[in-house]
Amino acid sequence: MNSLIIAGLLLVLLGLAYQSGWSRGRGLATANGVKVHSRPQYHGSYVAIWTLVPALVIIGLWGWLGDGITHNFIVSQIPTETVQSLDQVGLNATIARIKALASGYGVAGEILPYEQTAGDALRSFQFITFLVVIAAAAIAGAAALFYARSRVTARHRARNAVERVINLALLACSAVAILTTVGIVASLVTEAARFFTFINPLDFFFGTVWNPNNAGTAGNWGSYGLLPLLVGTLMITFIAMLVAVPVGLMAAIYLSQYAPRQLRAIAKPIIEILAGIPTIVFGFFALVTVGPFLRDIGNFIGLSISATSALTAGVVMGIMIIPFVSSLSDDILNQVPRSLRDGAYGLGATQSETIRNVLLPAALPGIVGAFLLAVSRAVGETMIVVLAAGNSPVLRGNPFEPVATITVSIVNQLTGDTDFAGPQSLVGFALGLTLFVITLCLNIFALFIVRRFREQYE
Repeated sequence: MNSLIIAGLLLVLLGLAYQSGWSRGRGLATANGVKVHSRPQYHGSYVAIWTLVPALVIIGLWGWLGDGITHNFIVSQIPTETVQSLDQVGLNATIARIKALASGYGVAGEILPYEQTAGDALRSFQFITFLVVIAAAAIAGAAALFYARSRVTARHRARNAVERVINLALLACSAVAILTTVGIVASLVTEAARFFTFINPLDFFFGTVWNPNNAGTAGNWGSYGLLPLLVGTLMITFIAMLVAVPVGLMAAIYLSQYAPRQLRAIAKPIIEILAGIPTIVFGFFALVTVGPFLRDIGNFIGLSISATSALTAGVVMGIMIIPFVSSLSDDILNQVPRSLRDGAYGLGATQSETIRNVLLPAALPGIVGAFLLAVSRAVGETMIVVLAAGNSPVLRGNPFEPVATITVSIVNQLTGDTDFAGPQSLVGFALGLTLFVITLCLNIFALFIVRRFREQYE
């Protein structure tokens, strides 16, 4: 309810401010002989921004400081001797009971008199402070509205001011994305460094045994060799690309070169629907359908294929990536200048010869970039391998047997009660950092190739 009132107040201030600024700017524009610097909508936006900022500052300050002020008020309502007799856990429980009484939800057990009194006082305090904050925000917004409106003149550079605010907003959005990435990388590096204080980096990166002792203590942490997980990850990724690359590329060639326009308009969205299916559905599909099917095929031809294996996870992951490869490749093929194809046709080449000798070589850098982006997607996939790979962290090269991947091991180590004081949980950050470096290198290489492809036609 309080949130709705705050949102309503801000919307009212926004509407009034914009309308006031817009009408004043429009009045300036209609004066004879007056040359106005900015259009009326810029004046309206200028006044609206000026109006919202102080209101948002007041509401934000209360959101930041309100909990501490409320906490101190509740403590002041508890008798001093009671506060002194409680430890921190007991005090927090008493404060929670008083908050529950103030909200009207009630509490379990007997309600002490001071708890009821404090709950009633807290309810009144919250109501009064909310009214004060709303009134202060409204008054500050109204004052800012009148001030900003008074500055609207014919030569006022409202457009420049609004564009500066928009630039700052865009910069803030970009900073959020960049700082989030920086924060994730810093967290991975910091925690991975703590992990390497327990485990030698050489034992981690070149170890061939993965057997963490989750109940171990100092000197008995277990084995944290990365190679079995890395081999399992690369094996599944390789199988996935064997499925996705030829199917996706052939689908892209057909849709871009052979399919009638009506068929393309229907077939391409249907193929891309695969990209919208949750990966947990693919994992379930692999577990109950593809795995048993491959096992039966293996029995028929005399091969021992486990229902949960690298082959099962790789095949289903490849199916999942097909729309990713086909859509990117189709877009890249369509970007090849038509003059190249027309020139080939003019020299007497057939359609297949044109595709093989002109179209694919011209689009090859972009297609390779799409493949590398698909590899990055496959390396980081989790849910399919959790259900279909068998989770067997053993160094082996047989794709018909269960394997484990880096992502599955991260899930295993960080699931349940986790204590980040030992290598059992901290290894998740080292594995995450390794996976991040692999995908980052692939993405940088892919972007380098795509950028080079674009430069050939610009």
